[in-house]
Amino acid sequence: MMVCGFAVAFVACGGKKAVDTEKMKADSIAMADSIAKVAAEAAAVVKAKADSVAKADSVAKAASEKKK
Repeated sequence: MMVCGFAVAFVACGGKKAVDTEKMKADSIAMADSIAKVAAEAAAVVKAKADSVAKADSVAKAASEKKK
């Protein structure tokens, strides 16, 4: 009888660990996805700024050549 009780307790506790592990894995994947999304947005901002600077430089160069 006690052996059955220990077996049930062991299975019940072991099952919770598996659920906790799956939850931790899902949380980890969600966090990695969030980090990747933020990194992609940051890269887009940096690229947009670089494009803006390049355009401003081109306009300034064209304006200075026009004055000559």
